[in-house]
Amino acid sequence: MKTLLLLRHAKSSWKDSSIEDHERRLKKRGKKEARRIGRLIAAENLVPDALVSSSARRCRETAEHLIQNSDYRGDSRFSPELYDADAAKLREFVSKLSDSSSRVMLIGHNPGLEEFLESLVGEHTPLATGALAHVDLPVDRWADLGGQTRGSLVRIWEPRELSL
Repeated sequence: MKTLLLLRHAKSSWKDSSIEDHERRLKKRGKKEARRIGRLIAAENLVPDALVSSSARRCRETAEHLIQNSDYRGDSRFSPELYDADAAKLREFVSKLSDSSSRVMLIGHNPGLEEFLESLVGEHTPLATGALAHVDLPVDRWADLGGQTRGSLVRIWEPRELSL
């Protein structure tokens, strides 16, 4: 069985309209959210084997704050493929992951993450900014993640619900 942790980037700032979308930063609240999720994955023993983030600045910053507040010690990869990716592209990306990782965290964007989560579990599940979805998948190899594969949504956490 493989485990996928889908994390929508934390709250970002729209304050400066001259900044390109890809370069938007986290708000102060977003940094706090990312730190909470980092502490959560450590407390829940959900530290991933691999972490892949969109190359967008708000996702990279989310990853950095999460890593600093968790027990994650693996490599982090920042991929432009995850920026603006839809469900099909996310599924294809995940299907190419190394099987040496059993639990992978993807940090990305809506609407793609919500669409991907829906395709994995068979029902629409909203992902607020900073929300983390834990999905168990009935596959032994990432390459076996086909369009008909249905996983189990274990839980969704939203940062505002956490006291960590």
